[in-house]
Amino acid sequence: MLHYAGVFLVIALISALFGFTGIAAGAVEIARILFFIFLVLFVASFVVGLIRRR
Repeated sequence: MLHYAGVFLVIALISALFGFTGIAAGAVEIARILFFIFLVLFVASFVVGLIRRR
């Protein structure tokens, strides 16, 4: 999922470079949402891993 966030970030950068601001804004939003979903899942799995060790 972090890979997809990076892909959308690269798409946003390239489209912003060529002046497609609508596409760039959409790709940035998708990348941001995917990154936060990844972050939440990472923290949840980290906490579950800590609980299972005890």
